[in-house]
Amino acid sequence: MDERRSRRDEVDICVIVPTIREYECLREYVANAREHGFDVSRLHFVLVTEDFCDVAEMRSMLDDLGVSGEVFDGTDREEWYEDNGVAEYSHVVPAASHAETSFGLLYMWANPRFEYGVFIDDDTLPHDDTDYFGRHMENLAFGGSVERVRSDESWVNVLYQNADDHGLYPRGYPYSAMDETVETDTVEIESGEVVASQGLWTNVPDLDAVRILMDGDLEGQAQTRTTADDFGEDFVAARGNYLTVCSMNLAFRREVIPAFYQLPMDDNEWEVGRFDDIWSGLFLKRAADVLGKRVYNGGPLCEHNKAARSTFDDLANEVAGLELNEHVWEVLDSVEPEVPRATQTAEPSEDVVADDADSFEAAFAAMADALAEGDFSEWNNGAFLNHCGEYMRDWLDCLDALNRTRALADD
Repeated sequence: MDERRSRRDEVDICVIVPTIREYECLREYVANAREHGFDVSRLHFVLVTEDFCDVAEMRSMLDDLGVSGEVFDGTDREEWYEDNGVAEYSHVVPAASHAETSFGLLYMWANPRFEYGVFIDDDTLPHDDTDYFGRHMENLAFGGSVERVRSDESWVNVLYQNADDHGLYPRGYPYSAMDETVETDTVEIESGEVVASQGLWTNVPDLDAVRILMDGDLEGQAQTRTTADDFGEDFVAARGNYLTVCSMNLAFRREVIPAFYQLPMDDNEWEVGRFDDIWSGLFLKRAADVLGKRVYNGGPLCEHNKAARSTFDDLANEVAGLELNEHVWEVLDSVEPEVPRATQTAEPSEDVVADDADSFEAAFAAMADALAEGDFSEWNNGAFLNHCGEYMRDWLDCLDALNRTRALADD
């Protein structure tokens, strides 16, 4: 049987790869899947690229690998919006930005066969000794005991396990939440609670430019590196605690898409950039807490081979949003979505949430309203948060429009 024919009749995993240079990394991911016996026919690759890139070579690679997939440059994306009746919402995905991963989410939403999504950055590689896709799918199906982490700052450093030695905090971790006191215990979670699986990274840590400069590196990479020994057991952050979510190595369930929008970074008048996946992770974690769901962290590790570039260029892209990053999570944390929530107790962060609280859309809509209508003038570039709130509303409208297009197609 041709390996591209799915034993499930259709592929069910959409692998979204934003890329302008190192797309050949997919050869390693496909090889890893085959080496570990993962059913490659379940995978559909979506490469999100630009008009100036060699789209023909990318498509040729997918054919050579014998896998299902499509490549979308800027022109292709505009055609897709038109074909799917959402051209008026094309602005929700910024041009020439890592946040173009949002296009992959729209693509997934328009195709109900996809039950799961995977984000892979093109400067990563899988570890040979781990079934990369299989591990992510196991995490999403996980049920049982897992380490639970919380801190007195309501933030969990995803690199906490060896932080006493390396002292690292990841990109997006608030400076005001550093020097936290960490507590760990175990929690029982049921299969179906995990809605996202964040794999962490060896080699070049994912740091912001300020921390890279403090580490003494001018080429955007940091001199301190991580190895597999820096990571212990998998873990979840306690409810009511936030964490950085990096989209370079991440799997998720379809249901989170309404609350997982990668914001309009880089392409905005405030020049705010580099927080697209970080802030989308805040939306996801807040919604997950409200709905009684979990974000699972740890394996599968990937090798992060960030290309050398000016640390000061990254700093220029980040500085406009640094103050906002200290506060945006507080805004989201104060939102009370119009979905059932448990009565607060001595441990409010771990209450059992009502079974009928099942709307990521409702949770996200409440956060969108809070940002769109809030007064953030006390912070540098505070009006950008209002801008984000309006785009978040447009995001939900775009998903609704795709639902209508799909319904018409099914008639």
